[in-house]
Amino acid sequence: MAVKVLVVDDSSFFRRRVSEIINADPRLEVIGSAVNGKEAVELTSKLQPDVITMDIEMPVMDGITAVREIMQRTPTPILMFSSLTHEGAKATLDALDAGALDFLPKKFEDIARNRDEAVSLLQKRVGELARKRLFMRRPVRPAVTPTAAPALERDVRSPLAGRTGTTSVAAPARPAARPVKPAVRFKASGKKYQLMAIGTSTGGPVALQKILTQLPANFPYPIVLIQHMPATFTAAFASRLNNLCKIGVKEAADGDTLKPGMAYLAPGGQQMMLEGRPGAARIRIIDGGDRMNYKPCVDVTFGSAAKVYHDKVLSMVLTGMGADGREGARMLKTNGSTIWAQDEESCVVYGMPQAVAKAGISSEDLPLDRIAERILVEIGMA
Repeated sequence: MAVKVLVVDDSSFFRRRVSEIINADPRLEVIGSAVNGKEAVELTSKLQPDVITMDIEMPVMDGITAVREIMQRTPTPILMFSSLTHEGAKATLDALDAGALDFLPKKFEDIARNRDEAVSLLQKRVGELARKRLFMRRPVRPAVTPTAAPALERDVRSPLAGRTGTTSVAAPARPAARPVKPAVRFKASGKKYQLMAIGTSTGGPVALQKILTQLPANFPYPIVLIQHMPATFTAAFASRLNNLCKIGVKEAADGDTLKPGMAYLAPGGQQMMLEGRPGAARIRIIDGGDRMNYKPCVDVTFGSAAKVYHDKVLSMVLTGMGADGREGARMLKTNGSTIWAQDEESCVVYGMPQAVAKAGISSEDLPLDRIAERILVEIGMA
């Protein structure tokens, strides 16, 4: 069965263009289109699409408001289209905060080096996000035990007495809930660290925000962050994290010295490498050439961290498409460092963490909402 897609944009040209690309893939099917956010909310409830593509700037109701409304009424995976400007970056991050799962540049020439590659990427993103729909709309069962239902008292009209009396009526039995697994109690491994490194892609902005906002201001190590993101977005994202977190967060610059309690976000369109020695390491920002598929690339930063910090890196690979981070994580593990992966259920796209887990590189698979807790236990701050 084809993935059902709702296309939302106030431009008839862009709606037609996106629809043609999506319908060109036999696994995908556009089942409707909307010209504004209000119409998108209504059609989502009516058509029940598997994925929605959404513009940000629209009349009547903008895309951010529409995302918020849809997530409250009928949670659905949403792919935003964004302009690659500073204001576009801020709006896109707001949309992700509201519940959108991913974004792509609205100008297709900004997505990839050629049109065919851009078309393939859009189709692939839509297909990947569709897999998340089952998790988003899965009904939550009440945590009850399958015991006999208690009697409920209610007022009924007695046909004999002709007056109101009280009788006992058995409440309908509720279905037994699936047993809830007790939460795993984490234990510190006893390893000593000098750096934390996190790599991610699709779904990463929300994941990073969830983790980093739970870290204390006196976090004892520097943190390097590699998020696949356009060059115009990383400064805005770093600024947002800095305002939300107790630790400091900045877009990394060439020559930055790594300091405890600071997180350094790799700038989009470039590569971030580490050099020097523990306690006096610094950041190098380089172009990296056209041969690299990802700029920034998790493998590049992780690999350089392995050379500088050897076995003293606590690293994580979070949600994202593809396998970036696997080879860098392999280098870290070879040197004795620790690698964790985000678990499948909490990922927007289980690609990068799966690559690490399948290769036997990660030692733990963790749900997103417990990664910060696991970090603090591991380093002795919980």
